[in-house]
Amino acid sequence: MPKFYARRQLGFLAAFTGLIASAGLLNGPAASAALPTPVSAATARTYLSSLTVATEDRTGYDRDLFPHWITQSGSCNTRETILKRDGTDVVTDSSCAATSGSWYSPYDGATWSASSDVDIDHVVPLAEAWDSGADSWTTSRRQSFANDLTRPQLLAVTDNVNQSKGDHDPATWMPSRSAYRCTYVRAWVQVKHYYDLSVDSAEKSALQGYLADC
Repeated sequence: MPKFYARRQLGFLAAFTGLIASAGLLNGPAASAALPTPVSAATARTYLSSLTVATEDRTGYDRDLFPHWITQSGSCNTRETILKRDGTDVVTDSSCAATSGSWYSPYDGATWSASSDVDIDHVVPLAEAWDSGADSWTTSRRQSFANDLTRPQLLAVTDNVNQSKGDHDPATWMPSRSAYRCTYVRAWVQVKHYYDLSVDSAEKSALQGYLADC
């Protein structure tokens, strides 16, 4: 091949690569959520097989029965702590409120530059926990569940995606971004196992199906 054409091809490749990189296709999202790594799919399958299968009962549920966004450190509450953990270049004011930063939502692949566009999702929703055994817990245990920074239970995501999820379990709602579904169900099962929560039959069937593909 003549050197002139070889140089033209190399120049085109470099320009094309730069264009892709500038669009974020090679480097990935500008920010990525830092959910504690869930157990492996194999461990999740083992955990799932040990969970009690029971019909859900929401009688008496009230979100206020799960004290949440408690103070974690200094002036930072749970929400503010997760915003700092899951964001990139997050700047906070003296009261720990995020004033700037970038947040990537792994549920839908969107990136946000305003914390008001981000919700902190309970992977296993509070109402779902209530249905699954938390109705018999002490208030202290419900508070620990609602503010758990150790298990893969809290995650910064797009606000309207979190609202569309509501209190659904994996039988009726899953992240639209299929690449995250394995992580999501592994996290779900780990949290349910740790807190000894039950699953209903449709939920268990859905979890088994997703975990089989992990």
